Amino acid sequence: MSENSNFPGWHGTTIVGVRKNGKVVIAGDGQVSLGNTVIKGSARKVRRISPGGHDVVCGFAGSTADAFTLLERLEAKLEASPGQLARASVELAKDWRTDKYLKNLEAMLIVTDGKDLFIITGAGDVLEPENDIAAVGSGGNFALAAARALMDSDRDAEAIARRALEIAAEICVFTNGNMIVESIDA
Repeated sequence: MSENSNFPGWHGTTIVGVRKNGKVVIAGDGQVSLGNTVIKGSARKVRRISPGGHDVVCGFAGSTADAFTLLERLEAKLEASPGQLARASVELAKDWRTDKYLKNLEAMLIVTDGKDLFIITGAGDVLEPENDIAAVGSGGNFALAAARALMDSDRDAEAIARRALEIAAEICVFTNGNMIVESIDA
């Protein structure tokens, strides 16, 4: 993390991705916090991009402007390598870690094309999560634990992601229940 990692806006948001029965869902809350103050309660932190006609669903935690910059870069990588999310994610992570400008960006991404599910970080990581669940943000661990507990239930991916985010919102003061949910089939 950069020297600005103590900036009060760094912590906030919960994003969870769940893959189950051929479907991947990414859900995110809508709260934007600056320190202990809620600035906005209905931000859209989960988005669908379609570079080269291939749908990819992305969720982000951290600085919104930084995340948008990273999403634009990911979209460009996907246009250069259509349908190759793993390759584009690795290329983005390499750039993010080594580029003088990008390495100061403070955000984390969860991305999926329905087949792959990755967490991308500024440390150069492209992680394929265990147990088909990915979570980032201040309430990420709460959502991760809740989703893991629900995976053996009869609930589908969307129901698990929604309930996991609801549970995180009940625990984490930087997470609210205003959800944006996007799904994609394998």
